[in-house]
Amino acid sequence: MKTIQGPAIFLAQFIGEQPPFNTLEGLADWAAGLGYKALQIPCNHPAIFDVEQAAQSQSYCDDVRGVLAERGLVISELSTHLEGQLIAVHPAYDAAFDSFAPASRRGNPSARQAWATEKLCQAARASRNLGLRAHATFSGALAWPYLYPWPPHNALLFKEAFAELARRWRPVLDSFDEQGVDLCYEIHPGEDLHDGATFERFLDGVDHHPRCNILYDPSHLHLQQLDYLSFIDIYHERIKAFHVKDAEYRKTGRSGVYGGYQGWADRPGRFRSPGDGQIDFGAVFSKLTQYGYDGWAVLEWECCLKAGETGAREGSEFIRRHIIPVSEHAFDDFAAGQEDRSSVRNMLGLGSVE
Repeated sequence: MKTIQGPAIFLAQFIGEQPPFNTLEGLADWAAGLGYKALQIPCNHPAIFDVEQAAQSQSYCDDVRGVLAERGLVISELSTHLEGQLIAVHPAYDAAFDSFAPASRRGNPSARQAWATEKLCQAARASRNLGLRAHATFSGALAWPYLYPWPPHNALLFKEAFAELARRWRPVLDSFDEQGVDLCYEIHPGEDLHDGATFERFLDGVDHHPRCNILYDPSHLHLQQLDYLSFIDIYHERIKAFHVKDAEYRKTGRSGVYGGYQGWADRPGRFRSPGDGQIDFGAVFSKLTQYGYDGWAVLEWECCLKAGETGAREGSEFIRRHIIPVSEHAFDDFAAGQEDRSSVRNMLGLGSVE
């Protein structure tokens, strides 16, 4: 067993136009002041972190690491959630996701996809230059509009969707493999990889690629009414990144897991700051520790009620309290007896070794 690292914080929800949230130095000072030890950095804010430059320049990466080291911080992972989304976009979502791409690629799905693929490969090289082991992303979605199909289930449609998804991601996975970095898909509604069954289907499609792994976030599983603890039992070998985000599901007679097109505060299932929801994080940290997860525990703040800065401040201590320092010795070692063959045979009444 190994000890989970943390606390870390995902910066995506905090980057803004006003200090200290508009520079890497300002964000680092703020996070360090709250007790965080690492930052998960999104790649879609070049003024904060330039992934293209990081892919090309070791000196740039060394400078970034130096800025963080001065404040007692490291990078946990880079993130390409928005870029990963653009690897696979169903036409129904073209307009909604077009703004994730630069202006020169908008309105052109094939150019947008090529740009996203390039960004993912840059992130792989940048991660290597930064000495990182894992990277966080989304899978994108071709089949999501058919989540609850009517007309009835079309097996060929889903077979084709996942075959195409695997075809698009295979060269990206190979790129991450060349750099020695695990690519971790956040299992998330809105993505084709949104539960264990869909991850398995994709994993089959990429021939169980060694770099095809999971960013585990129990909130997204709980809101789908999955057993988020059994998920760890089943997929722990592929869990290489971890978001600490809470959620609650309040069963009602008006709407269910699909939310009724309501705002987050009014849905039966909604995200909460850590400790304010229903996720049993004591059990989550215990299971991840039991299976030897030694990556980072990263706060992703999303809450329909609490202010972000409050959630960030509380989240640092919340993670710290839940990390289990792994013992180097069993608690009952003091009472251990001899373990030679003759002694155990005598304990069993079998006599000495002849």
